[in-house]
Amino acid sequence: MNKFRILIVEDDPPIRNLIATTLKTNGYKYLLAKNGEEALRQASTYGPDVIFLDLGLPDMDGIRVIDQIREWSNMPIIVISARSEDDDKIEALDAGADDYLTKPFSVEELLARLRVMQRRLSLLRSDKDPNESPIYINGVLKIDLAAGCAYKNDEELKLTPIEYKLLCLLAKNTGKVLTHKFITQKIWGSAWDGNVASLRVFMASLRKKIGNDNSSTPYIQTHVGIGYRMLKADEKENTVK
Repeated sequence: MNKFRILIVEDDPPIRNLIATTLKTNGYKYLLAKNGEEALRQASTYGPDVIFLDLGLPDMDGIRVIDQIREWSNMPIIVISARSEDDDKIEALDAGADDYLTKPFSVEELLARLRVMQRRLSLLRSDKDPNESPIYINGVLKIDLAAGCAYKNDEELKLTPIEYKLLCLLAKNTGKVLTHKFITQKIWGSAWDGNVASLRVFMASLRKKIGNDNSSTPYIQTHVGIGYRMLKADEKENTVK
C-alpha cells in the first residue's frame, strides 16, 4: 500500500468516484470531501500529503480553499477543474496551487501528475543537508530553512510553496545561472514545456514579492532564453540591470 494519502475535493459524484477508484486501484490511501468547508476540516485534521481540488464547489470557490490552506500549510495542491482559460490557471497558481489539470482528463495523466508530486516531495526531503546552515542571509533577505520561512527586512514574505522552493533553490546556488531545464527538473520533476511556462509565472511573482531593495537591480537576475541567477547583495550593488 502506498504511504501517500490524498484528499479528493470534488462535488461531482462520478468524477469523485473515478478519482477514488483510480487511487485505490493503484494503492493510494484517500479521503473525500464534497465541499470547501469539509475540505478545510479534512485537511487540518488529517494533513494529507496531496490535495486534488475542484474549483467549482457548492459552498465556496476553490481559490478560497487554497487561500485558507496556504495560511497554515504548504501541502501540495493539484487543481482539477473544467476552467480551461489561462487566467483561471494563473489565478489558481498565484493563490498557491502547485499544479493544474483540466477536465476532462485521463487517469493516466492524473497518476503521472501525482507521481511528479511524489518525486518532488522525495527530492525535497532528500536534498536536506544536516550539515548546512539552517539560516541563509543575503543582504536584507533571510531564509530560515529549518522553519521553512523567508524574510525581507525581518518581515516574513508570504510565499506560495513553489515560490519558497524556487527561492531556496536559487539561494543554495547563489551566483550560478540555473537553466530552465535544471529548475523545472528540481521543482516539478520534469522539463515539460508547461512547466517552463509555469516557471515564468511563479518567478515573476517571486521577484515582485522580493522587490528590488531600493536598487536598480533585482536579487533574481533573468538570463533571457537560459534561466535565472540569484545575485549576492554586494554583487547586486555593482551590477547594471
